Amino acid sequence: MSTSYILPEVEKFEGNLNGKNTHLFTLKNRAGMQIALTDYGARLVSALVPDKNGNLIDVVLGFDSIEGYLKAKELYHGATIGRFANRIANGKFVIDGQEYTLPQNNGTNCLHGGPEGFHTKVWDRQVSFRKKVTFYYVSPDGEAGFPGEAKISVTYELTDDNEIIINFRATAEKRTIINLTNHAYFNLNGEGNGDILNHLVQINSNLLIEINENQLPSGHLKDVTGTVFDFTQEAKIADRIGAEDNQLHIAKGFDHSYINENAYSQVAASAYSPESGITLELYTDYPTVHLYSGNYLSDDLGKSGKKYLENGGFCFEAQHHLDHPNQSAFPQFILEPGKEYNFNMKYKFCIRK
Repeated sequence: MSTSYILPEVEKFEGNLNGKNTHLFTLKNRAGMQIALTDYGARLVSALVPDKNGNLIDVVLGFDSIEGYLKAKELYHGATIGRFANRIANGKFVIDGQEYTLPQNNGTNCLHGGPEGFHTKVWDRQVSFRKKVTFYYVSPDGEAGFPGEAKISVTYELTDDNEIIINFRATAEKRTIINLTNHAYFNLNGEGNGDILNHLVQINSNLLIEINENQLPSGHLKDVTGTVFDFTQEAKIADRIGAEDNQLHIAKGFDHSYINENAYSQVAASAYSPESGITLELYTDYPTVHLYSGNYLSDDLGKSGKKYLENGGFCFEAQHHLDHPNQSAFPQFILEPGKEYNFNMKYKFCIRK
């Protein structure tokens, strides 16, 4: 690895957006792993992970200042996504007979909560013993068209086993929809170090949410056994992404949700870089895992001074079913007043021997 990776400078994240101060927070474990977080978008900024040679490399795409995030073409680097991750058809849904209208920022779809989603907010925060950071945000009733005031918390914990545990919680004053995830882009070769096409991916599911031309559910779950979407056995992204397949053509690569029936204690998905020797494992209690191969990354200058180009990073986004409020065949998740939304993602890093 020719790049020497360090965490961004705290001072470059000290700013003020819409009357709220922004900050950078750093956590370090006993194994030497380090992460950086910012309250702008409750984001994961960096993750310095030991590679097979014992060198720390940053495997998370991002920027070395608040200004970098504000100027970026890609809006979601490392961010907490909400109120509703992924797409909602026509920016509309119905609860209890009432139709709610959301901003359309992805063709006719509402994507990732709209243009002023949670990724654009400065969250309140609390640091616990340099091991955890919890971010808090209160989303007003009617914000971006969503019903009910919602109180959100996102906790990042760095364990001594090189795990980043993310806990999402929410309560609401009205029946509403909530779908929170993390949108970190990973490159296990090191951020800015080429593309992720050499990565080997495994996803412990053979059921895919098939999409139509608008990247919305077709209404069918597709058994992908034996197809280019079958990652039940580890496969290299480069060997699959260029295949003649209409689903790949629609999304310009992988941008698809797999049904997750694994327990939280089981690996839902993993990726491995032969170059660095680093494996990333995802554990989650969310019902789907979304694989995105960075198909629309373009020209943003990242932390190491290198451009993030197409396929320069991948995402494992754990979440609820795509567009489920408009899909009667899918499980519906409605947050009820007096109930708590409580879901988890865990990114575990290790070296393949």
